[in-house]
Amino acid sequence: MVYAVVRSGARQEKVSVGTIVTLDRLKSAEGETITLPALLLVDGEKVTTDAAALAKVKVSAKVLGDLRGPKIIIQKYKNKTGYKTRQGHRQDLTRVQVTEIK
Repeated sequence: MVYAVVRSGARQEKVSVGTIVTLDRLKSAEGETITLPALLLVDGEKVTTDAAALAKVKVSAKVLGDLRGPKIIIQKYKNKTGYKTRQGHRQDLTRVQVTEIK
């Protein structure tokens, strides 16, 4: 089985061909093909971590669309002072499907 660990933003994801991954928002339109940098490549029994060899590896992915993550509620409260605050957050995400690793 061939798989790779790729970097996108501050996160790393383990992907293989056909995998659908949710990444932080990318500035790419739906249907575009993007290339993700590989940090590790496993090809059967052979594991590649050398930076010079990984520079030749291409992980291509097709952008399926943009979406938003679940709402996260941030609440702060201090007892006896009357201080309380509430804030919400939804992360902007992009869904991609890995098409090839070579």
